[in-house]
Amino acid sequence: MQPAPLTAVGEAHVALLSLLDGLDDAQVSGDSALPGWSRGHVLAHLTDNARMFARLARHALCDELVDTYDGGQAERDAIIEANASRDAATHRAELARECAALESVWKEVAAQDAWGRRVTFRDGDIGTTVYARWREVWIHMVDLALGAGPADWPAELAAHAVDFLLVRLPADTVLLAEDVDRRWTTGEPRTAVTGGVRDLAAWLAGRVPPTVPDAPRGLPQLGPWPPHPPRRDRP
Repeated sequence: MQPAPLTAVGEAHVALLSLLDGLDDAQVSGDSALPGWSRGHVLAHLTDNARMFARLARHALCDELVDTYDGGQAERDAIIEANASRDAATHRAELARECAALESVWKEVAAQDAWGRRVTFRDGDIGTTVYARWREVWIHMVDLALGAGPADWPAELAAHAVDFLLVRLPADTVLLAEDVDRRWTTGEPRTAVTGGVRDLAAWLAGRVPPTVPDAPRGLPQLGPWPPHPPRRDRP
């Protein structure tokens, strides 16, 4: 069975590429919303992220478990740095090519119903990388600072992001999403945070929410992004 957001990732890719229509070289070299990164860095990351997930899936279809990056974090960072300075046209073309390649390999996965094949990314399976790509595209669209914001996120994506990022909260917090009638708790609730689901997701993701969530006792301090779990040896 295919992961629920498979079609939604394709829609996110369309939205991302549409956002880049008219992007010029000066905008590429301009600052993104991420400290120390230009828009070119964000685009290089999104492009290579698609390539990386496609690579993991291709190997997994052959029952091969390979590292996310052979050279680890240093290789990832070097790829981004090497490609950040591409001109706008090249960024658009390479991003479109890698998005299409990723969707193509996922079609092979779907044909084999192989979503449960293990990958090293977050010690998960191919299916979990679909969710990860969904998050990456929508969150980094905001970071491009080209007019897209958390208000543009699909409600389902926002709710999924809250699920994923809930570990950032102290263990006495309840989140209430008034617009979608959802509630999340982290233990015995003493601190209540209320807002729209996109507001809550953006705040948890460290982005500026459309409306700051309401917390009578003050917004709690967030912990780190969910860590990568230790890799298990393949049985």
